[in-house]
Amino acid sequence: MDEQEILQLLKQNEERLYRIAYSYLRNEQDALDAYQELTYRVLKNLHKLREPDYIGTWLVRVLINICLDMKKKQRNIVVSDNLTEQATVDNHTFEMSDVIAQLPIEEQELIYLKYFQDLKNKDIALRQNIPEGTVKSRLHATLKRLRILLKGDM
Repeated sequence: MDEQEILQLLKQNEERLYRIAYSYLRNEQDALDAYQELTYRVLKNLHKLREPDYIGTWLVRVLINICLDMKKKQRNIVVSDNLTEQATVDNHTFEMSDVIAQLPIEEQELIYLKYFQDLKNKDIALRQNIPEGTVKSRLHATLKRLRILLKGDM
């Protein structure tokens, strides 16, 4: 694939990729920044793509990594005592995303594919090249771990 094909593919999937970024970051500007960073990284690292058939999955994976990096940086920012009430509300908005971020990357991707992209188990199995039964068992284990994490945060 050349740069023009990549840019066209990014343009075609812009809305979907933005929704993914927004679901992780819960902030319009941060989601736009993540999409911009995705464009840069994809063009820079295009030569690292092993299977052009899986470019869509690769784009999502890169975007998720960018979002996770951004969230880590946001957590490391020291907050001053002069916070507004809005900042407190924003912290509660991130709660579910923060809990999901505690899961291993593979489990985060599974949650994203199943619940944010509304893919069926069969479609996830095809995308990840694993049996449908494996998707079901991994999803079950991931949801169980997610429930435990949520109980710990409450």
